[in-house]
Amino acid sequence: MNYLSTRGLAPQLRFSEILLGGLASDGGLYVPETYPHFSGAELAAMRGMNYRELAFTVLSRLIDDIPHDDLRRLIDKTYTADVYRYASPGENAGDITPLKTLEPGLHVLALSNGPTLAFKDMAMQLLGNLFEYVLDKTHGELNILGATSGDTGSAAEYAMRGKRGIRVFMLSPEHGMTRFQQAQMYALQDANIHNLVIRGVFDQCQDIVKAVSNDLDFKTKHHIGAVNSINWARVAAQSVYYFKAYFAATHDNDQQVSFSVPSGNFGNVCAGHIARRMGLPIDKLIVATNENDVLDEFFKTGVYRPRPETRHTSSPSMDISKASNFERFVFDLAGRDAAKVRSLWAAVESGGSFDLNADGLFDRVADFGMVSGSSSHANRIDTIRTVYEVYGTMIDPHTADGLKVGLEHREPGVPLICMETAQPAKFEDAIREALGVEPVRPAELADLEAQPQKKHVMDADVHAVKQFIVDHAG
Repeated sequence: MNYLSTRGLAPQLRFSEILLGGLASDGGLYVPETYPHFSGAELAAMRGMNYRELAFTVLSRLIDDIPHDDLRRLIDKTYTADVYRYASPGENAGDITPLKTLEPGLHVLALSNGPTLAFKDMAMQLLGNLFEYVLDKTHGELNILGATSGDTGSAAEYAMRGKRGIRVFMLSPEHGMTRFQQAQMYALQDANIHNLVIRGVFDQCQDIVKAVSNDLDFKTKHHIGAVNSINWARVAAQSVYYFKAYFAATHDNDQQVSFSVPSGNFGNVCAGHIARRMGLPIDKLIVATNENDVLDEFFKTGVYRPRPETRHTSSPSMDISKASNFERFVFDLAGRDAAKVRSLWAAVESGGSFDLNADGLFDRVADFGMVSGSSSHANRIDTIRTVYEVYGTMIDPHTADGLKVGLEHREPGVPLICMETAQPAKFEDAIREALGVEPVRPAELADLEAQPQKKHVMDADVHAVKQFIVDHAG
C-alpha cells in the first residue's frame, strides 16, 4: 500500500514512512493510493468480531509494511478494558466502544472511556504504541509538535508519556478550554511532556504547527512529528469504530445507518468518509458544528471560508475555523485532482476562500452522503436537558451539538448513531447550567485542578516555538 499527497508533489511512501511525519513534504496530507474495499461476504464475516479483531481486519488492509503478528500485538496491547476503563454504569468496558441506545433507531456511540475521557484516546493510544514500535526498530528519536483546542493535547500526552525516544510539545490557546481540560495536560510532570500555552486562539496554534512542519530543514534536523488529525494513522484508527457501531446497530448488511459527528477539524467525520469508501453501508454522514460554522457553510453553499476569528463557545473542542483534515475530503471530491487541491489551498493559505460551485464540484457532495447543520449554546443546553430528562443519559456539550443536528436529518427506518465526544465531567459548567447538578468524574481525577501545573506561556510566534524545541529536544 502506497500513500500519496493530496497536493501531488511529494514522493509516494509506505505507511511506516509517513507515520512519524504528519504533513507531506509539499504541504499536503497523505491518503492511500486506493481505498481497500470490503465485500458483502467480508462484512458478514466481520459482524461477529470484537473490537480488537475488527481493528486488525480494517487496519491490516491499510498497513502492509508492519508484519501482521506485530500489528496484531500492538492492537491487542492498545484496546483492552484496562486502558478503556471508564465505562459508565451498565456498560461493558470490554466492548471498548459500547453502543448506548436511547430509543429504537437512536444511539450514542460511547467513545470516551479512555484515560482522558475523550474520543481522541481511541486513536491516540494506538498511535503511541505504533510510534514506539517504529522508533525501536530504527533506534530513532521523535519530537511531536501538536496543537489542541481541548482534547487532542491530553490524549496525545497520555499516550506518549514516558515512551522512549519521544518528546511532546503541545500548543494550546491561553483561553477557551475548560479548567478540567487544562489540568489534564498541565498537571503532567513527565520529563518528555512540554505544554506551550499560546497567547492567542487555536487557529494560531495550528498555524504554528503547520509552519514548523513546512520548514523541511528544521523538521528533518529536529525529527518533528505530528499527532493531530493531519496524521494519517489517527484517521485510519478512527475508522474502525464506525465498523463497530454499524454492526452493533444493525442486524444484517442490507441495512444502512447514518452517523452524526460533532466536527471541528474534520478528522472524525473524515474517518467515517473513509469507512464509507471502504464499503461500510453508510447512508448519511452528518457534519455537526457549533457557532464556528465554517464546515456547515460549506456543505450548505459550496463555499469554504475560514473566519478571521474563532468564537469561544461552550463546546470548545470544536472552536476551529480552519479544518485541517478537510483537504482529504476535498481531494476525493475533486476526483483526486492534486493540481486542483493545490490551487484551492493556495487561496486558503493566503487568507482567502474557495467556491466549488463554478466548476460543478459542489454538486458531487450529495454522492458522498454529506449533510450538515450547526448548533448554538442555547441548543446545547436544551439538548443536554432533554436527553437527561427523557432518556436518563447525561451527555457533554459537543455530543449535544451532534444529537441536535443529527435529529434534524434523521430519516424513518435508518438508524442514527451520534458519535460521543467526551464525558460530561470535562464540561462541568455546561452541565451545571443545563441540569443544576455536578457530573460525576472518576475518583482518581477528583482533585485534578488542584495538582501542580507545568506549562510555558508564550506569544503566537513561530520562531519562539522553534527555539523552545531546540532548547528542550535533547
